[in-house]
Amino acid sequence: MSPQTSLYAQRRARLASSLGVGGIAIIPTAPERPRNRDTDFLYRHDSYFYYLTGFTEPGACLVISHDGRSTLFCQPKDLEREIWDGYRLGPVAAPAALGVDAAHSITDLDAKLPRLLENRSCVWYPFAIHSGLAARVEGWLNTVRARVRYGAMCPAEQNDLCTPLDEMRLVKDAHEQDTMRRASAISAQAHIRAMQRSARMLRAGEDVREYHLDAELLHAFREAGSQYPAYGSIVAAGANACVLHYQAAAAPVRNGELVLIDAGCELDGYASDITRTFPANGTFTGPQRALYDLVLASQDAAVAATKAGARFNDPHDATVAVLAQGMLDLGLLDKNKVGTAQDVIDKRAYFQFYMHRTGHWLGMDVHDCGSYVEPGEVGQVSERKDPLSGETITNRPSRVLRPGMVLTIEPGIYVRPAEGVPEQFHNIGIRIEDDAIVTETGCELITRGVPVKADEIEALMRA
Repeated sequence: MSPQTSLYAQRRARLASSLGVGGIAIIPTAPERPRNRDTDFLYRHDSYFYYLTGFTEPGACLVISHDGRSTLFCQPKDLEREIWDGYRLGPVAAPAALGVDAAHSITDLDAKLPRLLENRSCVWYPFAIHSGLAARVEGWLNTVRARVRYGAMCPAEQNDLCTPLDEMRLVKDAHEQDTMRRASAISAQAHIRAMQRSARMLRAGEDVREYHLDAELLHAFREAGSQYPAYGSIVAAGANACVLHYQAAAAPVRNGELVLIDAGCELDGYASDITRTFPANGTFTGPQRALYDLVLASQDAAVAATKAGARFNDPHDATVAVLAQGMLDLGLLDKNKVGTAQDVIDKRAYFQFYMHRTGHWLGMDVHDCGSYVEPGEVGQVSERKDPLSGETITNRPSRVLRPGMVLTIEPGIYVRPAEGVPEQFHNIGIRIEDDAIVTETGCELITRGVPVKADEIEALMRA
C-alpha cells in the first residue's frame, strides 16, 4: 500500500472507530451536474468522500462498517464510454489502487446495500448534503424490514455522519498542511501577476478591465498545476470593492482607484483564500493609505490573537477593537454621536463599515466544515439583544484553537457614500486576507508570498 493510500485507510479506520458497535456509514461522492444541453459543469468530487478515498471519479459511493471494513461502489469499466469520458478505474482494480476491502459496480448499489445494512444497529450518512439520499436510505431500510421474518435486523438509528467527519477534518495533518502551503504559494504568485499587470497596462495607457486581472489569476493557477479556482474570484475595481461578493466583470480599472482581489486556487482537493487590495496604478492616495494602514493594523492584532488555546472569536474581537478606534480617529464615525471606541463596539456602530466576521475555517472547502462552538461547552448558553436589529442572539463559547486548525484572517473596511461620512473616503473598499495554520506558539501565515504592507505593494508594482 502506497503512503498516500495508507493515509486514506487510516482516516477510514478512525471514522470506523467512531461509529459504535453495529454502526455503518454511507458516503456518496458528488453527482455530475448538467450545465446546458449535452454538457456538464466541470466535475468536482464531494469533499467528505475524497477525504476518505482520494478518489475523484463521479458515480461512486463508499460504505464503512464499525469493524473497519470498507466497500466501494464505482463506475464499471466501459471501453466505449471511456473513449468519450476518459479512463475509469473500475471495481476490479479499485481494492489494490485505493486500499478498500471490496468494490462493486455502482449499478449494484440498490441490490447490495440492503444486505450490508442487515443486522446493523445504526446507519450513518451526511445529513442535508446529497439531495435524495435520505429517501434512498429509507428505501434500503424498507428492503431490510421486508426480511425481518427471516431473522434480519434493521438499523433502529440514523445519525449525521458530518458530526464525526467534521471533527476529523477540522485539524489538518502534515500532508494536508503541506498541500495547503503549496496552494497558497500558487495563489500568492497569481495575485502578484494581477497587481503588476494592472500597473503595467495603466502606465502604457491601455484600457484595463476587471476581466484582464481575472485572466492573470486563472493563468497562474493552471500554469502551476492547480485544478481550478477554489471559488469564484472577486476582482472589484473602485466602488465595486464595497460589494462583498462581487464577481469579476467588465468594469474599467482606473488610475487613482483601488482594486480588491479575493481569489485562491484549489490544489489536489484543498483551497487557498487570499485577499489583497492595491492601487490600480501602483500608488496609494492619502485617504486610501490611511484606511489601508488601519485595516492592516487590525489584521496584525488578529494575527497576534491567533494561537493555540485562544478562542476562535478572539481574532475578530482584536480586529474590531482596532477598527473601532481607527474609525473614530479618521472621522468615519463622529465621537460626539457614538462616543468612545468601547461604545462603538457595544453599539456595533462599526457595522456600517465592517459587516463580516474576521475569519472562517479553511481546508477542502473554502468555507470548511467544523463547528465554531467548543463541543464540551455547548450547554453554556447566554443571550443578548443585538443593538442594531433588536433580535435576541444566543451565545455559546467559541471554539478553542488547537495546533493544525487552519483559518482565514480577513478584516476589512467598506465605505459607501452616506451622510456624515468624509467624502475623501467614499467608495473605498479594502480587505486584507491571509490563511493561518494554528501552532503551539502562534500561527503560521502561509499566504505571505504576496506582499501585504503598503510600501511593499507599491514597490512590487513599480517593478
